[in-house]
Amino acid sequence: MVALSKIMYADNTLIQRAQANDRAAFNEIVLRYKSKIHNYLFRMVRSASDAEDLTQETFIRAYLSIHTFQSRASLNTWLFRIATNLCIDYSRKNKNHIATQSLSIEDDEDNGSQRDIPDLAFDPQRLLLNRELGKRLDEALCQLPERLRTVVLLYDIEGLSYEEIALVVGTPLGTVKSRLFHARVQLREILLPYLQEKL
Repeated sequence: MVALSKIMYADNTLIQRAQANDRAAFNEIVLRYKSKIHNYLFRMVRSASDAEDLTQETFIRAYLSIHTFQSRASLNTWLFRIATNLCIDYSRKNKNHIATQSLSIEDDEDNGSQRDIPDLAFDPQRLLLNRELGKRLDEALCQLPERLRTVVLLYDIEGLSYEEIALVVGTPLGTVKSRLFHARVQLREILLPYLQEKL
């Protein structure tokens, strides 16, 4: 918690300096977050060149709107929101470019039930450490609909909280939890034949 407070304090200092037109401060923001944003975008669009372009566009938009940034959200959350909005625009323009699989599930809009995510003994972050299984997980992530892939990447890979993800994707907390639940169920179904084969 102390480390998180230090990061937020450092980020707030950089934001204030950047808002005072200190380019070095904004360059520090880019250095601090470029790798995280690029990795997230690559997993969303599955194209190295497009991920690089979208990463640059994320920071261009952040630079142009840094003066409007308010500390209602963390810098991390704000940058992921910009990147996610760019992904939405990207997928609208390239509908056939992003691999998605439409599995029949109930509509995940928040119906007032705040269900907790069950422990399915399935931790995507731990799986990524295993190279072969990590490759399979990346392939499985590509098969998820974008709205599910977004939340599982933000929660399990990037470590954002439910509240932060709700701000990033602009949905109620219950919807975030529901989408994460469905994403994990679908990932488990996709990976189950491979996991059984390895047992």
